[in-house]
Amino acid sequence: MIRVKYTDQRRQSRTAALQSLFATDVRDLWENPRLEWLDEEEELSDIALGFAQDLLKGVVKMHEGLDYVITRYAPAWPVSQLSVIDRSILRMSLFELIYTPGIPKKTAINEAVELAKIFGSESSARFINGVLGSAMSGIESGDVASIEPVPEGR
Repeated sequence: MIRVKYTDQRRQSRTAALQSLFATDVRDLWENPRLEWLDEEEELSDIALGFAQDLLKGVVKMHEGLDYVITRYAPAWPVSQLSVIDRSILRMSLFELIYTPGIPKKTAINEAVELAKIFGSESSARFINGVLGSAMSGIESGDVASIEPVPEGR
């Protein structure tokens, strides 16, 4: 695991949530994701831990709908074929963009790009930025009002 020291509690929260989402996705255990092991290792403040838990719980609850948004704005890349880290970053960022109105949209996108630079491949940051930029257009125009997946066969 990459160890990074942070002074920004929000970035520390996003990193912890991202690592937990990665583990949840790899293990395909969406029922009861765990953040506590990262808290023990990283010594998160109560504020950072609370934000990380909100992100983790929100993404876990909405991951299928978030995958629908990813599919809509990155149609050439099936969600199941994305790298686990890119998929996790996109899910978390889209959750922030759609469900956390108190966080500036540009901040959520910039944080996602920074996480992609740290944890992703050489092309991850550009890919993440492109998908989130397209999704932002949809969010701003009202196209992403509901992220419920369309039933198969339609």
